[in-house]
Amino acid sequence: MKLPLLTILAFASKSSAFFVAPASKISSNSQVLNAVSRKDSYDITVLPGDGIGPEITTATKEVLAALCSRSGMKLNLKEALIGGCAIDAKNDPFPDETLEQCRGSDSVLLACIGGYKWDKNPRELRPETGLLKMRKEMGLFANLRPAKVLPQLVETSTLKREVVEGVDVMVVRELTGDVYFGTPKGIDIIDGQRVGYNNMIYSESEIERIARVAGDVASKRGKKLVSVDKANVLDVSQLWRDVVTEVITKDFSDIELSHMYVDNAAMQLIRNPKQFDTIVCGNIFGDILSDEASMLVGSLGMLPSASIGESGPGVFEPCHGSAPDIAGDNIANPLAMILSAAMMMRYDLDRPEEAKLLEDSVEAVLEKGLRTADIKQDGDNCELVGCKEMGEAVAEFVSSIKIENEITA
Repeated sequence: MKLPLLTILAFASKSSAFFVAPASKISSNSQVLNAVSRKDSYDITVLPGDGIGPEITTATKEVLAALCSRSGMKLNLKEALIGGCAIDAKNDPFPDETLEQCRGSDSVLLACIGGYKWDKNPRELRPETGLLKMRKEMGLFANLRPAKVLPQLVETSTLKREVVEGVDVMVVRELTGDVYFGTPKGIDIIDGQRVGYNNMIYSESEIERIARVAGDVASKRGKKLVSVDKANVLDVSQLWRDVVTEVITKDFSDIELSHMYVDNAAMQLIRNPKQFDTIVCGNIFGDILSDEASMLVGSLGMLPSASIGESGPGVFEPCHGSAPDIAGDNIANPLAMILSAAMMMRYDLDRPEEAKLLEDSVEAVLEKGLRTADIKQDGDNCELVGCKEMGEAVAEFVSSIKIENEITA
């Protein structure tokens, strides 16, 4: 039985009234960004999902086949169900057998989930619930979302060239805490009307571990880290700011740390995005800011992401949705999923050379002038191609592009 809202609010000053997800502390010398050691063969779970998911998965698998042929490494790809297709087949958006397969893999490559078909389902039978369950059950507390403006696509951004040219931002978002997971939550009847409430909550250890990931990422990039919060009005944000400052000052002394309120950060991302290198933020602020940062690039179809935990496999997926309105029409852009596979190589499989080869091949295809519909512009003199053709073109470059030191297993 739910407590009345007024009773819940009366407990607000007592920590025992709230549930805080446990989070073990990561030591400063932990390798948080590599789940497995480099080896010759990897087991990968592939989750094609819904909408355009199967199409971009097929294109990506062709690219990975070319990568394996060139490098000599082996990827054992095994598909599983998540999202709407899992609801239809198993009446569960993230079945237990999928969870166990993911946990037993070296890494997980996810396409996209969701669609109009399941929008009116009860919450427990919505595709997005499966995604949240996967993050929680697999301990995927850190989401990395790069927003890098490629020189070939500067004109696809809605912002002026001088604003976005050269932008290269990494958003590090905490993924399993905050208002999305905090309790108590619900909708109660108070004085004859419905009242909805959620709890924005973070423990010190949850903040510490995401701060360490952000510090590690920033140390390998431009050594500049902006922590985003709303410490002027939110107590939870004041704790966030204090803990992030302690972790970075103590364990990442070479990093330039600054703090920014979320409303100002949202404005600055549009006004002057090149001031940012690495951004770290909580779940709800990161959800909003990472989507905003993605539009600097011009298309969600170009943006990969990585979700990682303290151990075990990470999940790598494009930032875009399932686009059910164009599913099956061979017009989707597979490049974000291919770039997600590159992040998998770099952050989960300890294969940075293969990651760079995938990234270079994507740029080579764009330099050649091939464009899917989402990045094609009037008068750009580029060739419009479909999802299948784009995947084939990237695979061809993976097989043939010249590299300084040939990759060997």
